[in-house]
Amino acid sequence: MADDPIADGTLVSINPADGTSPGAVPVTTPAMLDAMAQAADAARRRSSWHLMRPDRRADILHRISAGLQQQKEPLAQLQMRDNGKPITECRGMVDAAAGCFRYYASVCETLETEVTSPRGEHVSITVLEPYGVVAAITPWNSPIQNEAQKAAPALAAGNAVLLKPSEDSPLLAPELARIALEAGLPEGLLQVVQGRGAEIGPPLVDHPLVRMVSFTGGTATGRDIGQRCGKRLVPTALELGGKSPHIVFADADLDHAIAAVASGIFGSGGQSCVAGSRLLVQRDVYDTVVQGVVERARRIRIGAPDESGVEMGPMASFRHRDRVARYVDLARSEGGRILCGGSVPGDARLARGAYYEPTVIEGLDHTARTVREEIFGPVLVAIPFDDEQELTVLANDSDFGLACGIWTRDFKRAWRVARRIDAGSVWINTYKQSIITTPFGGMKDSGIAREKGPQGLRLYAETKSIYFGLHENPLPLSK
Repeated sequence: MADDPIADGTLVSINPADGTSPGAVPVTTPAMLDAMAQAADAARRRSSWHLMRPDRRADILHRISAGLQQQKEPLAQLQMRDNGKPITECRGMVDAAAGCFRYYASVCETLETEVTSPRGEHVSITVLEPYGVVAAITPWNSPIQNEAQKAAPALAAGNAVLLKPSEDSPLLAPELARIALEAGLPEGLLQVVQGRGAEIGPPLVDHPLVRMVSFTGGTATGRDIGQRCGKRLVPTALELGGKSPHIVFADADLDHAIAAVASGIFGSGGQSCVAGSRLLVQRDVYDTVVQGVVERARRIRIGAPDESGVEMGPMASFRHRDRVARYVDLARSEGGRILCGGSVPGDARLARGAYYEPTVIEGLDHTARTVREEIFGPVLVAIPFDDEQELTVLANDSDFGLACGIWTRDFKRAWRVARRIDAGSVWINTYKQSIITTPFGGMKDSGIAREKGPQGLRLYAETKSIYFGLHENPLPLSK
């Protein structure tokens, strides 16, 4: 099924569960974008948002959080129809978005800068200055949560924000902007840019009033944004792709490990940057672990996102479902054995949606494209290893470095391996835990900079040093 969302200047959201449309928004043209950037810069200056006392900015952020919480159910229902996630997951994402604004309200009010140690007859301090207008570009997999995760700290730091959601999930960002305006955010400080990333993204990133860019999405697009920002000397934060290793040693609690491996790749339909898509299992327990994951995958309840008990909904679009299917076909051609899944579900009830079965593949060499490239779907490749040295080589043999899971009862081994793995986040005897208080980001092709935590606010600000002279005598010509 074709799902090109744009026609006649309108961007239409397609519900991947059944192909219907829950809504549409106007596409932003380059001329409209220029007007929005001008309005954002003017609003920031007119409102003196960046000069407002932090506690007063925090009060507005708290009200945005409350507004999200008050409208949780309609927002969750809208996101469910916009990108196909199960309704329970959508509710959790609205909670996370509200928590993000609440957290950065607190950071805004309490973050301290430094009185630096003196090296002369002066006192020196630092202050944080906003960049001005920030472009925040988000993906389609977790709309309201990702949009809050960028908008909240950027606004807390005193910036105006041009928020660009994915063309595959355009409906939540306007709701966030509306709630922010109703909460008292000065008009023009948070505006939404709509359209295909390939078309409106370059003029957004290149706009002379945009002084910082924050992007979450694919590595190829992130590399292009980085090059554009580099030419303009504009700072950028890039949270990009992953092909994360999920490691199980023979001494692990195998029941817990199997459950976590299944959750780490099939939760959210595998449409997560930190999905544990490479299963590396010590050979002594390889068959036990892989068979356990296969059995769990076969029990996953696939269905419409609003059905009770559904564990996995559709892929976020028909186009993306077809991309996942092509990768599984590629795995077959590369010599992979499909242990479960590997096709569109045969259930007639799901025929109108962009569904795909949880899939486990083995028998692939680590050089295979299916092992090395991000699929962003419910597709797991399983590979055995013999010892810690081989495991470290396999785990790090990737262009990516976003996340990693390790299962072992040996504390020293866990620490040793965690330090050796190239990954921005490492989970030991757990997986896919992510909280707003803890920095998040990747190494290598998985990105640059860290979001979340107090430093997530500093990401959207420049440090300025201010000196107060204490000289008793006029300064000499030279020291």
